[in-house]
Amino acid sequence: NPSIAAAEARMKQAMERTFQAKSSWWPRIDLSGSASHLSYSDNEYERSLQTARLFDPNIKIDDSEDRYKGSVIAQWIIFNGFKRWYSITSAEYEAKEQKHALIDVKRLLASTVGFSYHNGQLARENIKIAEADELFNQRQLENAEAKYRVGTGSLSDVLNFKVQMNSARSSAISFKREYEIAMYALAALLGLTNAEFPSGTKLLSLKAETHKDMILPEACSLINYAIKYRPDVLQGELSVKRTKSSVNLARANFFPVFILSGTVDGQREDNSRFERDDFGNSISLNLNYNLFAGGETTAKIREAVQKQKESEKNLEDIKNNAASEVKKSLARLKAAQEELNLQRQNALLVKQRRDIVEKEYQAGQGSLVRLNEAQRDLSTVMGRLALARVGLRQAWHALKISTGTYTVSQFD
Repeated sequence: NPSIAAAEARMKQAMERTFQAKSSWWPRIDLSGSASHLSYSDNEYERSLQTARLFDPNIKIDDSEDRYKGSVIAQWIIFNGFKRWYSITSAEYEAKEQKHALIDVKRLLASTVGFSYHNGQLARENIKIAEADELFNQRQLENAEAKYRVGTGSLSDVLNFKVQMNSARSSAISFKREYEIAMYALAALLGLTNAEFPSGTKLLSLKAETHKDMILPEACSLINYAIKYRPDVLQGELSVKRTKSSVNLARANFFPVFILSGTVDGQREDNSRFERDDFGNSISLNLNYNLFAGGETTAKIREAVQKQKESEKNLEDIKNNAASEVKKSLARLKAAQEELNLQRQNALLVKQRRDIVEKEYQAGQGSLVRLNEAQRDLSTVMGRLALARVGLRQAWHALKISTGTYTVSQFD
């Protein structure tokens, strides 16, 4: 999925900022050079010529000259109030934040993928129900046509079952369209080219529920796990640590800065071929200590402190939301389990009733209206059963997402 690649790029950007911060431990070496052509004004030329003739009356000088300069400058920050240390620490926390942000993007994407997958499975189950409905009515049609041919049945019954078959086929067409749309949505989430699966790709049918699927987990342990391991919580904790480093980074501006500098300079006129005698050098220890900046440093510290408070409150909010999501997921899971039990019982009762009505109709003791009604009720309750089965899968999936029990290894 492209959003994963974008999150990975943000993580790598943060890692590169860490390397940038660490580069401040090393000296900085710069090479500079210049070449210039100077043309004197008439007055300057006359003054220069008169001055030169005081020493040599026959001297001639040009009214222009070329100058060449070159230098190598090395600077090394010896001390800057621990600013380097806190810059590196802050950058490292940010890199770790982005790593957990990447995991959280995967977690949320997994949530969307799971729901899209289950919606596709639901559409597939509904297709099976519609096809079973069509098959039932086709069987009834064949019996009705046989009776009509021998004069014991009515044309009305034949036409009724043809209408019911067409209705079932219409439902199947609608559910096939839903299944196709779900597959396109799922392919887009997976980042497949043109949002399309390879030809012949199908979703698995729903598996039978196990005894473990019908047991409700204990809430306290899941909430504690979520608060301890969810990637967005870990990201929030690192954000608090990073903002604490930012406070110390702002306070570092109260300290003096010592910089050791070394320079090698070369200068030559009229010729760019430098020789050894054209170079000089210098070395110096520089002190820079701000005495007053209009309260700028103090304001930056106060700003950093407020950012720290903001990150701490955001962390509290993230933890509260995590606990809330776990509780809501457990409530939905409990309801899904109860709904599935109810729909299973109801499906058995409705199917038993349909079978009885069918036998009565075949024996001439039941009406066609009752048979149509019983079959529609069965298709409806089977659809509700399929929805309940998918709802249970989605409830478990949501619970795993809310607790953060999906690990990086599972994603990778």
